[in-house]
Amino acid sequence: MATMLILGAASDIARATALAFAREGWDLILAGREPDILDTIATDITLRSGRRVKTAAFDALRPEEHAAFWQGIEEETSALFCAVGLLGDQERAQSDMGQAAAILQTNFTGLVPILSLAANTFERRGRGLIIAISSVAGDRGRASNYFYGSAKAGLTVFLSGLRNRLAKRGVAVITVKPGFVATAMTDGMALPAKLTATPEQVAADIVKAARKKRNVIYSRWFWRYIMIIVGHIPESIFKRLKL
Repeated sequence: MATMLILGAASDIARATALAFAREGWDLILAGREPDILDTIATDITLRSGRRVKTAAFDALRPEEHAAFWQGIEEETSALFCAVGLLGDQERAQSDMGQAAAILQTNFTGLVPILSLAANTFERRGRGLIIAISSVAGDRGRASNYFYGSAKAGLTVFLSGLRNRLAKRGVAVITVKPGFVATAMTDGMALPAKLTATPEQVAADIVKAARKKRNVIYSRWFWRYIMIIVGHIPESIFKRLKL
């Protein structure tokens, strides 16, 4: 069976999605910055799915290492799922350019090298699958999270360009836009229960999208319509809203 590389594999959404893909028959390579945590996750997924699960060290903030990393796993990798992300602290980022850079790099610019390497390989093969988590936050800038939102907007456009480039070579590129999700990253935030998904719900949406080779999905589905409404609010009104 084919092997999927999962970047940022220690996140809640990544863990749920990894297990869901393993149960679909995929072998996995879990990559991230926490080797001990990844080893524990790998053992758990293997026991629960019977699939082969390996781990590897990966850091989105060290792009100079991405080529060597990809070279080491390129031959066995037939799909890539990127779940790397950092919400960060918007208020701090407004005055701390280190925090601002961390948000932008973790959510966008630090992912460009590895996504490009995978795209080049899959293009040469004439097959492959790239899935990456963006966010509804990238659909329109809001005062409460525009550093995070702008990074996700950049990632969304980058994935759109990859999809346009790779479609004729048989490579699928799927953009995943979650809304509110109950994860460690959002712990402590007052999220509206009816609009908040679990990692398992997002994982199910991602696996379904991969089966159907979808282009862009919102998770949960109703966020597509919420963001259509948000996108059509006139700027003269929108700028006065507290969002």
